[in-house]
Amino acid sequence: MASPPPPPPKLPVPGRRNILVTSALPYVNNVPHLGNIIGCVLSADVFARYCRLRGYNVIYICGTDEYGTATETKAMEEKCSPKEICDKYHAVHSEVYKWFDIKFDKFGRTSSPQQTEVCQAIFQKLMENNWLTENTMQQLYCDTCQRFLADRLVEGKCPTEGCNYEAARGDQCENCSKLLNPTELIDPKCKVCKNTPRIRDTDHLFLELPLLSDKLVNYINETSVAGMWSQNAIQATNAWLKEGLKPRCITRDLKWGVPVPHEKYKDKVFYVWFDAPIGYVSITASYTPDWEKWWKDPDNVELFQFMGKDNVPFHTVMFPSTLLGTGEKWTMMKTISVTEYLNYEAGKFSKSHGIGVFGNDAKDTNIPPEVWRYYLLTNRPEVSDTLFTWADLQAKLNSELLNNLGNFINRVLSFVAKPAGAGYDSIVPDAPNAESHPLTKALAEKTNKWVEQYLEAMEKVKLKQGLKSAMGISSDGNAYLQESQFWKLYKEDPAACAVVMKTSVGVVYLLACLLEPFMPSFSNGVLRQLNMTPEESLSFCDDKGEIAKAKRPWDFVSAGHKIGKPSPLFKELKDEEVESFRNRFAGSQAERSSKAQADAEAKKVADKLKGTKLSDGGQKKEQKKQSGGSKSKNAEVDVTVAKLDIRVGLIRKAQKHPDADSLYVEEIDVGEEAPRTVVSGLVKFIPLEEMQNRKVCVLCNLKPVVMRGIKSHAMVLAASNENHTKVELVEPPESAAVGERVAFAGYSGEPEASLNAKSKTWEKLSADLHSNGELVACYKDAPFTTKAGVCKVKSIANGEIR
Repeated sequence: MASPPPPPPKLPVPGRRNILVTSALPYVNNVPHLGNIIGCVLSADVFARYCRLRGYNVIYICGTDEYGTATETKAMEEKCSPKEICDKYHAVHSEVYKWFDIKFDKFGRTSSPQQTEVCQAIFQKLMENNWLTENTMQQLYCDTCQRFLADRLVEGKCPTEGCNYEAARGDQCENCSKLLNPTELIDPKCKVCKNTPRIRDTDHLFLELPLLSDKLVNYINETSVAGMWSQNAIQATNAWLKEGLKPRCITRDLKWGVPVPHEKYKDKVFYVWFDAPIGYVSITASYTPDWEKWWKDPDNVELFQFMGKDNVPFHTVMFPSTLLGTGEKWTMMKTISVTEYLNYEAGKFSKSHGIGVFGNDAKDTNIPPEVWRYYLLTNRPEVSDTLFTWADLQAKLNSELLNNLGNFINRVLSFVAKPAGAGYDSIVPDAPNAESHPLTKALAEKTNKWVEQYLEAMEKVKLKQGLKSAMGISSDGNAYLQESQFWKLYKEDPAACAVVMKTSVGVVYLLACLLEPFMPSFSNGVLRQLNMTPEESLSFCDDKGEIAKAKRPWDFVSAGHKIGKPSPLFKELKDEEVESFRNRFAGSQAERSSKAQADAEAKKVADKLKGTKLSDGGQKKEQKKQSGGSKSKNAEVDVTVAKLDIRVGLIRKAQKHPDADSLYVEEIDVGEEAPRTVVSGLVKFIPLEEMQNRKVCVLCNLKPVVMRGIKSHAMVLAASNENHTKVELVEPPESAAVGERVAFAGYSGEPEASLNAKSKTWEKLSADLHSNGELVACYKDAPFTTKAGVCKVKSIANGEIR
């Protein structure tokens, strides 16, 4: 059955409140982490959902920011084109946001024809109005890579006094948030080859911010008050103005980006922070050809923008200056909502370093999206940095969601669903004169105050306070149930019990409405249990009288309405699960990913080796092909081991991985035309000097794995003790020739017995028995060894022989 066609694009409606919501465009160089999600897309989604709930005419526009250096860098790491990177990560972002119940009206991309068209049109207006100048600037040039280095292709020490962060990027220090030029970095290095670049002259175009300052300052002074800008947005903007506006370069020596429509600069592209905010406009243009009705009608459209604090200057200074410079009547930002940083356990979320819980990680925990949304929103860093901890997530889920909210709803609906004589047989009872019931009247007054606080907070984009107000209704509902002792009233005062239960069902509906912007899947679940459809039921509009009903919660659900089947809405998160998650998500994303990939490959190898073991007399199989035609009843060998391409290798060069403290990168000669690059997690166990120019055992036919940006084309085998506290390289005899294939063999009786397996990858081998029930790794007539002695094989996992 074909899916229904999408609804027609929404356009501003005269006489209604028209709201355009955007969130900072997430960059496509990685999977978004929880800090990214709460900082922009989730916060904007909550506000957009609130606007829909209130009956406003709203669209929510977002998309992936795809041009710029970070994309080129990621493409180089993954050995593909920038477009392939963008295609890959746009799909990843879309999937993550879909799982988090983010409801965009349009989730687009900046690498679109509309982006080129709109961006170049704005550029032409700026040129016509003489707001652009040409200038020669000094830029870092890498002789090794033979290219000018864009901002993010350079790293060095931050020059800001008191910061001195060692890994500051060429455009911005992520430690102190100061915007930088690459030439300002102390001891800069090319991110590609790690060599020191030199300074060269290059011509670029600049936006003359000083000439636009009067227009800009007037806009900021008026709008920051009228739009109730968050304090951190005002502070960040004023800091820029206080430093004094300077001409800002808008072009870059790159290939991946919007081309500059100017003969002299046709080989350059627009700087990503010039064209990225224009993405809001171009994505709206891909949503509707009538995009100008949203973006060029400031009298009838309100623009709300959501972002993290590091993006503020680009939205309060750069982007407004760009629009003001065109001389056209643009819909300028009215309200900006800015978050501080969400930190992770003992450190800081970092997309570039892979630290923290990422969107795909959240999905893999099997913790429902409504729980993640609730936790992130209660912890939203609105005025200062906040901290994500697994223990806090557990506490909020078990205490606030399960024991407070879930308990209230389940107690109410379960009692109503009980059969007649014990409950109401799923039928909402009638409750005449409910307002005359003192306890119910007191609850109605409290509920109304909570609703007033909720609406005030949400209109001011104080999302955390809005959520707290809604949850206050649930707490009061639990207290109301307890104080009423409804289970006694059912027999002793049926009329009063009917009032309590009809009022409580109304509060359940009210909670479903108010919490929908925060936890939409939760609200849908509650409505199903109420036997209501979300499309028809969820509304909280002035003109429909829903707000007035907050003073009379018993009126939300009609008497005689039949509810659905109640069921628990939340599940307890146990201590052992929390500890498991804490261990599972320790370290960086890349290290976790590499470990997972290595574990998967190791499992394949281990599965192949399962049948390859010695037994002690009760074997059902015999290996018939042995030298001299003799049969050994004791030897049991699975020839699938022959599929393992294990060779003697010589480490020609070993060095530490540039982006991972626990990894070595080796160049290993395995008898081929060129040495293989191999990444090994041996830093903690084997000194670097002991990795140089030594023979090792190399498993050559594993699928290549990218480990922190470097593809590993084989696996060095090592041996560990039982508790994994000691790891040593497996060494073939000195006489072993580089590139010769080797294998594992096991014997339990005849010292001189040898094996000639069918596969060409096996050679004629011989070995003595060294341990009952274990294999011995051999090369011709000599066993492999480690410093501890003969290497006995139980299995292969993570490149270790055990």
